[in-house]
Amino acid sequence: MFTKEEYKERVKRTKEQMAIDGIEVLLITNPSNMNYLTGYNAWSFYVHQMVVVLPDEEEPRWIGRKQDANAAKETTWLQHQHILFYNDDYIQSPILHPMDAIARVLDKMGKGNRRIGVEMENYYFTAKSLKQLERGLPNAVFLDATLLINYLRMVKSDKEITMMKKAAMIAGQAMEKAVEAIKPGRRENDAVADIYHAQISGTASFGGDYPAIVPLLPAGKRTSSPHITWSDRAYQKNDTVIVELAGCYQRYHAPLARTVNLGSPTDKVKNLAEVVVEGLNEALHAVKPGLTCEEIEEVWRKSIAKYGFLKDSRIGYSVGLSYPPDWGEHTASIRAGDKTILRPNMTFHMIPGIWFDSYGVEISETFQVTETGCAALTDFPRKLFVK
Repeated sequence: MFTKEEYKERVKRTKEQMAIDGIEVLLITNPSNMNYLTGYNAWSFYVHQMVVVLPDEEEPRWIGRKQDANAAKETTWLQHQHILFYNDDYIQSPILHPMDAIARVLDKMGKGNRRIGVEMENYYFTAKSLKQLERGLPNAVFLDATLLINYLRMVKSDKEITMMKKAAMIAGQAMEKAVEAIKPGRRENDAVADIYHAQISGTASFGGDYPAIVPLLPAGKRTSSPHITWSDRAYQKNDTVIVELAGCYQRYHAPLARTVNLGSPTDKVKNLAEVVVEGLNEALHAVKPGLTCEEIEEVWRKSIAKYGFLKDSRIGYSVGLSYPPDWGEHTASIRAGDKTILRPNMTFHMIPGIWFDSYGVEISETFQVTETGCAALTDFPRKLFVK
C-alpha cells in the first residue's frame, strides 16, 4: 500500500520521539498505530498483539497469535524473522496470559531492564496486560506512550491524503444512498443495509473497507442522542433523521453527517439547520495553517451565539487511519482550550451538531488543512434534506 521507504520514515520519526521521551523500548498495541508503522492489517485486534520498536533496529518486530503470523507476513514490510508469535493456549485462558509470553521474549532480547513505553489509554491494552508485563519484567520501568504515534499520524503524507480522498468519494456515495433509502414506511435497518452496500461496494475504480463505526441513524425524538444506531422501526412521515457515516478506503476514513426530514420540518429544526450550516461554513472558511483548534471553535461559537445558541461540546477532531471502535485519532479536538496548531495535511472531521431534549441536527465535513486554508473532502450538498 505504501512504499517501504515511507514506512521506514515513519519508524525513524517514531524513534526520534522515543529519544525525546526517554523511551528505550516501545510496545504498540493500538492496531491503527501497528498498521501505520508496519502495514499490519487483520481482524485480530480482539486478541493481544503488538509491534515492538527498538532504537537500534531498523525494522520493528510484530508479536501476536500464532495463527495470525501469516497475516503479518502477508500485509507487512517486515522480514519474516521479525514476525514472532505465541501459542494458542495463551488465548482467553484463566491461567496463561499472552503478555507472559511477550515478557519472556523481551527478556530474552535483553530488554528486561529498560524504560518501556506502553499505550496505557488504549482500547486494546488492558489493566491485566500491564500487570502481567510488570510481573514478567520486574526490573523494567514502564512509561505511558499512549499518544506518541497518534500525534505523528496527524500530518498526512500525500499518499495518505489520496487515500482519504478516495474514502470521501465513498462517503458521498453512501450518503446519497442514505438520503434515497430513508422514506416513510421503510424500516430503519433496511435503509442501513443499503448504506452498508454503498460503503463496501465503493466505486467502479476502487472498493470500500469496513468503517470503524457503524452508521448512526437516530430518528424522531432520538435525534436528541447522536450515537443511537438503528432499529427495525419503520420511518414515519415528518420524522427527522440524522445520518452519520464514513467512507473507508484501506483503513483511512472520511466521516460525513447530514440531516433528513421526511415532510415539512418544524420551524425549530429548519432554523437550527440554518444556524448549523452557517456556523460550519464560517468555521471552515476560517481554517488555515498557524491557527489553533480553539481559534476555529471560537469562530463557530460566535456564529451560533448570534442566534442565541450555545454548544458546550467539541465540534471536531482529527481523523484518518483507524480500526473499530472509533475513527478518531484521539489527539486534537476543535474546542475551547485546545491549542494544537493547524498544519498542512492535517485532516479533521468538523461535526458541529446541536442536540436538544427532543430533536437535533448534524451537518458535518471532513477537511484537509491546505497551505492557504482548507479543502472539504466531499462536495455533498451542505443542507437539511427535505423529502
